[in-house]
Amino acid sequence: MSSAHIISGSALAQTVRAEVAERTQALQTKGIQPGLTVVLVGEDPASQVYVRNKAIACEKAGIKSDVIRLTADTTQDQLLNLIQQLNHDDSVDGILVQLPLPAHLNEQLVIESINPSKDVDGFHISNVGALMTGQPLFRPCTPY
Repeated sequence: MSSAHIISGSALAQTVRAEVAERTQALQTKGIQPGLTVVLVGEDPASQVYVRNKAIACEKAGIKSDVIRLTADTTQDQLLNLIQQLNHDDSVDGILVQLPLPAHLNEQLVIESINPSKDVDGFHISNVGALMTGQPLFRPCTPY
């Protein structure tokens, strides 16, 4: 006798999207506008599609979405300075740096520079540790 259950990913995703939209609307009635800022460095076509899809998902859920596009020759210091600005910007609730980054940039250093409470990918070492102990602040959408 099998105890396996078939799960419909589409149905589950629709339920999650509806719950997020509901929670977003509840925040908006309190005068809070959730906001996500995505940082895209370079012109990777797959990353551009992924970022566009995130913006569409945010729009459908009522979440303010901004995309900051940087050229592939952006320096490590320029990127880290931008992340620090976003960390201190109260209108930014979540930060997502789209990976992969150009080869000259240190991805781990970039990830660790994001305030853990704004790290929506959940890749910051504090968030990974919390996930491993069963106390995640965010559950990552995809494994790293």
